[in-house]
Amino acid sequence: MINEKMRELGAKRSVIRELFEYSKARKMEIGEDNVFDFSIGNPSVPAPDCVNSAMTKLIKEENSVLLHGYTSAQGDTHVRQAVVDFINKTQNTCYSANSVYMTVGAAAALTCSLTALVNAGEEVIVLAPYFPEYKVFIERTGGIVKEVLCNETTFQPDFERLEKAINEKTSAIIVNSPNNPTGAVITEENIVKLSALLNKYQQKFGKPIYIICDEPYRELVYGDVTVPFIPKYYDNTIVCYSFSKSLSIPGERIGYVLVPEKAQDNIAIYQAVCGAGRALGFVCAPSLLQKIIPLCIGQTADISIYDKNRQLLLKELTSYGYSVVKPDGAFYLFVKSPSGDGNEFSERAKKHEIMLVPSDSFGCKGYVRLSYCVTTEQIEKALPAFKNLAKSYGITK
Repeated sequence: MINEKMRELGAKRSVIRELFEYSKARKMEIGEDNVFDFSIGNPSVPAPDCVNSAMTKLIKEENSVLLHGYTSAQGDTHVRQAVVDFINKTQNTCYSANSVYMTVGAAAALTCSLTALVNAGEEVIVLAPYFPEYKVFIERTGGIVKEVLCNETTFQPDFERLEKAINEKTSAIIVNSPNNPTGAVITEENIVKLSALLNKYQQKFGKPIYIICDEPYRELVYGDVTVPFIPKYYDNTIVCYSFSKSLSIPGERIGYVLVPEKAQDNIAIYQAVCGAGRALGFVCAPSLLQKIIPLCIGQTADISIYDKNRQLLLKELTSYGYSVVKPDGAFYLFVKSPSGDGNEFSERAKKHEIMLVPSDSFGCKGYVRLSYCVTTEQIEKALPAFKNLAKSYGITK
């Protein structure tokens, strides 16, 4: 007999991937320039020069056997030291290399962390709207997903709803800031408030409640917005990071888990993360990709292009009558459905060859997610289609 749950996951793609594949098929039928795909968070901005130069340097100058061979299971020591050196420098912390486990991107970081922390029957709180794969990752551990809707005006945590969701079974809460799909950045004030709330219930229940930070968009913020580094506010925090978005290398799959020394039972947690990596087959993240990190850490792709796209879409879509959540980070717009139904909005948009992800799978009804990590030219070409779509609802100003 096969694992029926795994078969179901393999037989049916996520809503995001379904739209992405539909878009590819439509491009084959009617031409690439006639389809406006805003479905997937696939960076369009080239990786910074340091990525290619680092790869070239390593391939030319390093011993090829060592370069392409196995590293330690938890990652190369020099690479892990470079990661904590950067964190310590930018966050005024004092972590050691033994706090870091290199992973195959943020997905592996999250699955290793959840597998390490969550036992069957325990609950993990997710702040909705949230990245749909969280549900897959949590349920694979035998854990239970507890959705808590954010404030529907600010998309900051709703503390009244959150407090009602916390109980003796609560093991962890996933915090994704900047957020996918809204682009919201949780304020320092709310991080302080969240920390106080969790500390209260840790004391009440006599057990740790962990924050698992999902931070692939940490550097993608606009204007004077900053992203609070949560371990400085709350000790029982585990950080999951990916270089996919900052370095514009999503297909290369490289990231890490950080287990800060102040986390309760930090050594045991780190061992459990290592054990989860072993059990899941995630030992030794790709060696070449690990070794570019010391040469590239702290660099980013040109995010000014995303900011240009963000401002263009905000201005034009608002002028057409759409209600749009202004994002402070990441590269997504959360757009309210004129009909109140995100699925209907997505289907109607497809008739105008616009691919928008309905929000139901994000745990929040009535919106669509628009990924603006595309070329500015694509957005400009898509604007007449967005205007016609608005006209079909009678909302054009």
